[in-house]
Amino acid sequence: MNLFQLGQQYQELADRDDLDPTLLVDTLDSIQDAWNEKANNIAKWIESLDADVEWLANKKRSISDELTYRKNLRANLMTYLTSAIDDRGLKEVHTDDYILRPRNYKQRTVIDNEGKVPAEFKHTNEVVAVDKTAVYKALKGGAKVPGAHLKPNRKTSIK
Repeated sequence: MNLFQLGQQYQELADRDDLDPTLLVDTLDSIQDAWNEKANNIAKWIESLDADVEWLANKKRSISDELTYRKNLRANLMTYLTSAIDDRGLKEVHTDDYILRPRNYKQRTVIDNEGKVPAEFKHTNEVVAVDKTAVYKALKGGAKVPGAHLKPNRKTSIK
């Protein structure tokens, strides 16, 4: 076998998707090659995988950033649309394609300062955390909870 064929064997191995650790070792052991050539090809393969991992990590970060951007843009557009309809005093807007109806959803519990929230609203699993459900119920019932408040959650349904 010449060097090109051996490189081809490694490339065929790299292109496989079914390589578990045992199969990989067995297949590499079955390749008849001088140790230095085998080590050289494996090192090339590792460098190729390093480049793939770096590219995928950057792609993942890019996709995550794009997802965050689009979620934030959607929230900003929803806030603008709801405010614009409310400012005009309309209960419903009919466009060519949609019916837009602003409505109130369950208020959001906002924790301004965890340190001020009384211990009765905290739970401990492995870390101490505020039980937002308990805080919501207390605030909704008219109780005062230091360090927390309810925030209106008004959005427009699009049909």
